[in-house]
Amino acid sequence: MLNKLTRILKTTILSVIVAFLLVVIFFLGVKIFFGQQIEEVITLAGYITIEKNNKDKNQEITFDPDVGLVKYPEYESKYANIEIEKINIKLPVYYGDTMEVLKKGVGHSSGSYFPGEGGSIVYMGHNSKNVFRNFSKLKIGDKIKIDTSYGKFTYKIYDMKVISETDFDELPIQKDKEILMVYTCYPFKNIGYTTKRYVVYAELEK
Repeated sequence: MLNKLTRILKTTILSVIVAFLLVVIFFLGVKIFFGQQIEEVITLAGYITIEKNNKDKNQEITFDPDVGLVKYPEYESKYANIEIEKINIKLPVYYGDTMEVLKKGVGHSSGSYFPGEGGSIVYMGHNSKNVFRNFSKLKIGDKIKIDTSYGKFTYKIYDMKVISETDFDELPIQKDKEILMVYTCYPFKNIGYTTKRYVVYAELEK
């Protein structure tokens, strides 16, 4: 009786192991043979969404050179475009950092300053192909242009680094110097949740 139970147990364990290996092989096969196509579909979906929202007009903002912004944009509304020629990027910028905003384009952290106000500006976007996937190609000295309804601003990159999502000290909010910080998830080709962020730091050109 004991030998029979042992044989049944061994057979069951072997069946489970074989089933597990078959599942692993199946998913590896899907990733190898169809991974590129799946990513292209996801990218295309994101591209269509962003292109659709690109047709929105920038929200008008009141800006006084002596005091800064007088009228701010509504939350989750588009107020600018960001252009990075080096990696062929031109995307809409929305005030806010919700998931809905990031589906449409680049988000602007509501706790940071606006272009032209003289302080820290924090932008973020997905690491998909049509957004910030190619951040690794950026070099110190490359330019980032922000075109708002109240003016155009150019920032020159002076640093890039990988940080943890909890390293808030690496995204300091201060009002003494106009710094643009743009970040995305890292590694760049990672699909799904990741705890690392790749940050590009740029200062306003006078």
